[in-house]
Amino acid sequence: MNNIIETAVGNNIRKLREKAGITQETLATKLQLLGCSITRSALAKIEVGQRHLYPDEIICIKNILKVSYDDIFDVN
Repeated sequence: MNNIIETAVGNNIRKLREKAGITQETLATKLQLLGCSITRSALAKIEVGQRHLYPDEIICIKNILKVSYDDIFDVN
């Protein structure tokens, strides 16, 4: 996987999370409640491009933050 893309996607998630007024801890908890096994630390690593995203996590993040896939994957 391209590290530049992973970093951009992670940055998008951070910006979208902050725009929604949600902390990393809250987002991680909401993800856990939806069945995603993720910690706040893992979410922090995603946001800086140090950890890969799994498909179920992407779907849940999209739904929790009420954003589109384009919002998450816009790397231009």
